[in-house]
Amino acid sequence: MLTDIFSKTTYHFLRVSFVFIISLTILFFLDGCSSHKKYKSHPEILGYKETGKASYYSMKFQFRKTASGEIFNNYSMTAAHKSLPFGTKVVVTNIINGKAVKVTINDRGPFVKGRIIDLTRAAFSKIERIDKGIAEVRIRVVN
Repeated sequence: MLTDIFSKTTYHFLRVSFVFIISLTILFFLDGCSSHKKYKSHPEILGYKETGKASYYSMKFQFRKTASGEIFNNYSMTAAHKSLPFGTKVVVTNIINGKAVKVTINDRGPFVKGRIIDLTRAAFSKIERIDKGIAEVRIRVVN
């Protein structure tokens, strides 16, 4: 009788342990497959500044993948830059009116000569009227 109780307890313990280990393995696998990247800041670029023209994305890019793998959303506060690391926080200031917006770099571009950053429509509308299309800006890395 004592061996039956011991056997049942051992069996139950092994079964629970096996389920726990399998569940943990699946969780680690799914976390590795996540499309949201955990970007690290680059302290060596903190304070980097650049001046030039900013434009905004066309609506045709809505829900497409960005270069970072994220899904593009024209209503988020993100931007494209040619070389800044993904996840970099940048303050974009309109030189003419002084309005500023903070965005996160998650894409590459712009691919038009003379432009230094492509903003989402939402971000661009914070610093300039959409119908203008282009704004003279200063960008500064803040994080």
